[in-house]
Amino acid sequence: MTIKVGDKVPDVTVTQATAEGPKPVKTGEFFAGKTVALFALPGAFTPTCSAKHLPGFKQLGPDLKKKGVDVIACLSVNDAFVMKAWGEDQAVGDDIVMLADGNADFTSAVGLEMDGSKFGMGKRSQRYSMIVKDGVVKELNVEQGGEFKVSAADYMLAQL
Repeated sequence: MTIKVGDKVPDVTVTQATAEGPKPVKTGEFFAGKTVALFALPGAFTPTCSAKHLPGFKQLGPDLKKKGVDVIACLSVNDAFVMKAWGEDQAVGDDIVMLADGNADFTSAVGLEMDGSKFGMGKRSQRYSMIVKDGVVKELNVEQGGEFKVSAADYMLAQL
């Protein structure tokens, strides 16, 4: 069942890519007490994700924060080492928290997995974004069939 507006985010463990190395993070704690702009995508270093999705949130990050977002987070079904390398490649610094959902636990728990097997990618996350306030989904924007519109940073900015 897919998560919907008004639902509490599931409490599972993901891994945050940090300068000190991978750090396990409970999503219940991560989303508690703050407004989080989360965007998820099929894979680090993939074309649309690297050329548009992540750069858009980096560029509009200050505007999102002016509108009340405390944390911007990027989630992908990749390992923490890949997410760290991708964050460094994209020069996100501390502006965006890079979250690795290596086993797709969060992705499956929110019901937004996709089968990327025909691309040699296996189980991955659909492309989406959500605004989460104190652990509750306030906005959910799921892309349809390879599109890149509603999960973009500018779309989210207009929702705040």
